[in-house]
This record gives sequence, C-alpha cells and structure tokens, in this order.
Amino acid sequence: MPDVVSTSPLPPTDRAEYWHTLVSGTFIPLDVALHEREPSAGTIASRRLGPLQISVVEAGPQTVSRSERRIAQGGAEYLTVTLHQRGTARLTQDGRQALVRPGTFTCSDAGRPYRREQPDDFRFTAFRVPKQGLGVSEDDLRAVTGTLFSGSCGTSGLVAGYLARLAEQAGDFDPYTGHQLALTTADLLAVLVRERRGLLDPQAPEAARGMLARVKEYVLCHLGDPGLSPQRIAAAHHVSVRYLHKLFRSDGTTVGRWIHRERLERCRRELSRPPGATVPVSAVAQRWGFVSPSHFSRAFRTAYGMSPRQWQADARTRNGPDPDAA
Repeated sequence: MPDVVSTSPLPPTDRAEYWHTLVSGTFIPLDVALHEREPSAGTIASRRLGPLQISVVEAGPQTVSRSERRIAQGGAEYLTVTLHQRGTARLTQDGRQALVRPGTFTCSDAGRPYRREQPDDFRFTAFRVPKQGLGVSEDDLRAVTGTLFSGSCGTSGLVAGYLARLAEQAGDFDPYTGHQLALTTADLLAVLVRERRGLLDPQAPEAARGMLARVKEYVLCHLGDPGLSPQRIAAAHHVSVRYLHKLFRSDGTTVGRWIHRERLERCRRELSRPPGATVPVSAVAQRWGFVSPSHFSRAFRTAYGMSPRQWQADARTRNGPDPDAA
C-alpha cells in the first residue's frame, strides 16, 4: 500500500502549515504558498521502488519554490520528473519557463532554484530520481530543466508512457524487480537528456538499455499480431535488424525467444483464470498471436509440462485463482 498523507482531516484554517510540512517532508525542502483563503484538502500518496520515489499529488492552487536557502537545507542530489494530469502550471528554472498542461511533463533540478506555479486544482505524479544514477553532467541536466516534454510522441512519449505505467503498477513488484525498473527509469531519462543535448550515442550502454526498454514496450503492445517480426520491430524504431538482435543478445535472449515466452505467459495467465472467466483455448491462443493450434499446444506443453486444456481444467479445481492471473 502507498504511504498516504493528507490535510483533509484538518479544518481549512490549519491546513497551510501542515501542507508545507508534508510537501517538504515528502520531496525536498520547499517554500509553499497556498492561493485560497480557505485551502482545499491536499493529498500525497507515495511509494518507493529502489532509489526511485513515486508520489501522486492532488491539491488546490498554490506555488512551490526552491530557493538557495532551501537548497542549503538538503535534497540537491535529486531530479524531479513531474507528469501532469489535471490543471495547468508554470515551471521556471534556469531562465526558462514551461507552460504545463495535462499529458505533458517537466524536469526540475533540486540543486538549483526553481518555481512551480499551480493556479488551478491539480493532480500530478512526481518521480524523485537520484541524479547520480543518471550518469550525466550538471551541464547536461540544464538542457532539460524549465522545458516542456510531450507525453505522446518520440523519446519523451516513451518516457512518459513508461513512467505512467510504472506508477500504476508500482505496488505489484517485488523489491528486486522494483529496483531493476528504477534503474531502467534512470537509463531512459539519461537517453532523454543526451538526446536533448544532441549527445546521444546509440552504442552507449544507457542508450542501448533505453532502446531495449522501448522495443519491449512496443512488442508487448503488439503481441497479439501474428505478423510481428524482427523486421517490423526494427523498422518501427529506425534501427537495423542486426542492431535489434544485438540488443536482445545483451539481455541474454533472442527476439523470437522473448516474444514466444511473453505470448505463452499471457496465455498461461488467461487459462489460469477462475471458472467464471473461462474462455476457449483456441481463442486464447489466437488472441496472443498463435496461428496454429497444434503449434501452440506443443509449445505450451514444452514450457509448462501439460497441455493448455489440462492446465485450464486443473485451474478449475485449484483453491482460488492463480495469483499471477490478474
């Protein structure tokens, strides 16, 4: 469960001071000015994935600022990436201003002063990332502060989509997996920084890991397409098929083997659902890209030691649904 803190139990007259304590305690030392005579309730729900902190913030109009005095109090080692979901905002840092709206995101460096004005009721998801894990310089980071990133296209769209899904599913991961996903987050942000600076080397380790994460995300979105192939995947990401195979070799597998495994796993989960949700085996196989029923049956038996129908029948007699089936 996330750690949830809120000012809702307090009368409006007592909320401002407590909200300042909550904001600074959750993130970094900040100044907070609320713009309502009777402040609305504010809520922060936070989780940790390894070194990454994910916080969903909902509150009324306000301005938060990071001054030199607050920087001296600590927290300069963090970068905050903020996915905006409701309301508008204006982020000012390093002499630039970003006008924020839902579906976009910004980066703010806690090592230098900044100001974030929220004139409306708002909701955003903030990711506090240790800068040391990014492997980029302070000068490089200046290329992404005070600027707006689209959440719908290009590398920034990939980063936004990854972060949004990570926030939604953060409670489902064991500590090891969560830590690995936090490292992937750092790799993707490093790619974004280097791309904005014009320094992206596609052979650099962090760029390769970021590209592999992007490719896997694409594959998972197209698993049900039986025509999914290395050629199509490579073309969709503007890389050569050879480079695509190199990415998966670095992960200890091949493109085809990884796709095959992911398809089988999703079929297994569907076939493990309780009786009320039972669907025909052939429909499950087709949904996840298997064209030949006989090929699917053989592959499933090799992977799980029994036929798909046996697995489904056995699931009906188990005590409760498979915990991985959700």
